[in-house]
Amino acid sequence: MTAEAAVPATASRPEPSRLYRWMVLLFISLAMLGNYYVYDCIAPIADLLVKQLHFNDANIGLLQAIYSMPNVFMVLVGGIIVDRIGTRKAIFIFGTLCLMGAAITVTSPRLAVMASGRLVFGLGAESMIVAVTTAVAKWFRGKELSFAFGINLMLSRFGTWLAQNSPTWARPAYSNWRNPLLIAVGFGTLCVIGAVLYWIAEVRAEQKYSLGQAGSTDKVVFRDIFRFGRSYWYIVALCIVFYSGIFPFETFAIKFFMDARHTSRELGGFLVSILTAFTMFGTPAFGLFADKIGKRALLMMFGSLLLIPVYLMMGYTNVSLYLPMAMMGVSFSLIPAVMWPSVAYIVEQSKLGTAYGLMTMIQNIGLAGFNLLIGWANDHAHASAANPEGYRLGMWIFSILGFLGMTFALLLRQRETGPHGHGLETITAKSAA
Repeated sequence: MTAEAAVPATASRPEPSRLYRWMVLLFISLAMLGNYYVYDCIAPIADLLVKQLHFNDANIGLLQAIYSMPNVFMVLVGGIIVDRIGTRKAIFIFGTLCLMGAAITVTSPRLAVMASGRLVFGLGAESMIVAVTTAVAKWFRGKELSFAFGINLMLSRFGTWLAQNSPTWARPAYSNWRNPLLIAVGFGTLCVIGAVLYWIAEVRAEQKYSLGQAGSTDKVVFRDIFRFGRSYWYIVALCIVFYSGIFPFETFAIKFFMDARHTSRELGGFLVSILTAFTMFGTPAFGLFADKIGKRALLMMFGSLLLIPVYLMMGYTNVSLYLPMAMMGVSFSLIPAVMWPSVAYIVEQSKLGTAYGLMTMIQNIGLAGFNLLIGWANDHAHASAANPEGYRLGMWIFSILGFLGMTFALLLRQRETGPHGHGLETITAKSAA
């Protein structure tokens, strides 16, 4: 039995107050802010890696892809670890790996060393996301779950926004490739600080409050991953194509804007950060909206539909880049706000860590594959400032992913409106309370 399971929930103890729950959310979101900053620190220095270290797009794609490669297996193991040892220990262990990875990445200009650092960071980062997601579900299930997920993503993506705009607020650091990565190490310390604060808060809560189902987390059976229903797998399929259309695009977006639209690095970073700014505020708003009306599969269909045309708009037209980035921002706000909490309604509490780990594992197959694929596509088509049309092959790949996302969301809605649904279209915060 885990330490977290050692204190039984009793009727004599009250549930944690609403203020306490939101304080806990703030601590784990602080850890996630550091996590997201470190992940997104590569894209703003992509052109510096090309100019100063003579990397090509395939090398840059590798630095992002190798982050995801170990997570094809690790996040499933990490999810099981979360269910076995509890969220607080898992967040601390994985947060420490995040900091270590960021530190290794900055130590050498050699691709092998930088890639090794990104690999270590990836080992911790995705599993930490699984642990944090499980913690949010643990503290907010049956309450403001989608809204809490939205707030967590908003604060997490503030780290992304800071990284994307670092060419502006940390402009002197961009005289070379190393200084921006040193800043990322500083943000990586938040992964550990947030984990420690969460640990303290949860220990205190176990002494004063009833934490409900924490004692059931030691009953995971590995074969249960094959028993998740069809709705779960539709969500997983949507997850893999959706994120494969977002994050690999962000890897090369600033370089694409500079080469194809002749923006400065500062403006390119700002344009990408528009996407993040939408998610910071839109995700909790859409989460609150979903908590009130249900209709989760329908909302995911709409978000996927928005994503389909944006890449071709950027690749084939001279439309202002603010329009497609805003459309992508709405999609990137809406789908995660609904998708991740939906899993908590179709998988039992004791298997949530495993379910999120499996989902993130398969997501990382897409992220690894498509970061490599887009890097190859750009090099194959000779994408550069001298040949901006070379980026169009990658844009077609992203658009196809948007269409597949729409298809999986439609299949999910058909399933959930039938006799085997789990209430994704009908459950609201009021009805779940």
